[in-house]
Amino acid sequence: MAMNVASKTAIVTGSGSGINLSFAKLLLGNGCNVVFADLALRPEAQAVVAEYPLTSAGAKAVFQKTDVTDWAQLDTMFSAAIEHFGGADIVCPGAGIYEPPFSNFWTAPGTPPSEDDPKESRYALLDINITHPIRVTQMAISHFLTNKKPGVILHISSVAGQAPFFPTPMYVASKHATNGFVRSLARLEDPPKETGLPKIRVVAVAPARILTPLWTDNPEKMKMVGDEPGWVTPEEVARVMLELVEKEEHVGGTILEVGSTVRKVKLFNDGGPKTGNNHVESGPGFDDDMWESLKRQFEGK
Repeated sequence: MAMNVASKTAIVTGSGSGINLSFAKLLLGNGCNVVFADLALRPEAQAVVAEYPLTSAGAKAVFQKTDVTDWAQLDTMFSAAIEHFGGADIVCPGAGIYEPPFSNFWTAPGTPPSEDDPKESRYALLDINITHPIRVTQMAISHFLTNKKPGVILHISSVAGQAPFFPTPMYVASKHATNGFVRSLARLEDPPKETGLPKIRVVAVAPARILTPLWTDNPEKMKMVGDEPGWVTPEEVARVMLELVEKEEHVGGTILEVGSTVRKVKLFNDGGPKTGNNHVESGPGFDDDMWESLKRQFEGK
C-alpha cells in the first residue's frame, strides 16, 4: 500500500522535539498537515507551527497539548485532527522516554529521584513507552474504520528492541514490546477481500543513538556515551520514517533499523544491530553506577 503524504494529515505525539519534530517538519515540507501532540513545544517546534498556520494555502500545522498517559487527551488529539483537517491518515505515537531518573529501574518507586508512586502500582516509563502507543493504535484503527479509508500507523522502536542493555532494562523491555506489537498487526494491511475493510499499515523505525535533547539535555545519560558515540541525526531517521509511510515495499510489520546503515530487521534469525554496525554500548565505567546502587541496597544503606 503506497501513500503519498501530500494533502494528507498526520498526528504525531512527542512532536515538540527530537526525531518526531524532524518527521513533522518533513511531512509539512511535503504538503502534509500535522497535528503536533505534546505536553509542550520547544522553541524550534513553535517556530515550525508558526510557519504553517491554519490560514496558509498549503500544508498546515496545529498544536494540541497532550499528556500521552491520559487517554481522554489522546482522544482529543483525534478530535483536533477532525476539526481542523477532516481526520487523520497517518498516526505516529512517537512520544517516548529513555529511563529517566523520575522513572527508572535502578531507582525504586518512592525512592528519590523516582517520581513513580508505589501506591499507584505503575511506572511512568511504561505508561509512555508501551501503553500510550498501544492505545493510540487502537484509536487510529477505529478512526480509519469509521472513516472507511486506509491509514498508516508508524511506531518508534529502537536498536534496544533487539539487544539487551544493562543500564536501561525497562526501556529495552518497552522496545522489545513495540517490535512484537508491530509484528503482530502486520496482517491489517491485507484484510480478507470479503470484509471490505480498508488497508491499515503498521510499521516501525528502529534508530540507533540519536542526537536529540533527550540526550544532550540530560548529563546523567551522556555518561552512557563513550568518546565516539556514533550518533545518527533526527533528520536521517525522519527520512526513513517518510519512506515507511510512502513506499509500497515496506509492508505491514516492517521494522527498519537506522544507524550507520539502514536495514530491515528480520522476523526470525536476525543478526542484530551489529549486523549493520548499529550496535550501541555504554561508555567505560557507566555500568559501575548500577553495581554501586545494588551494593548500597545489599549493605542496607
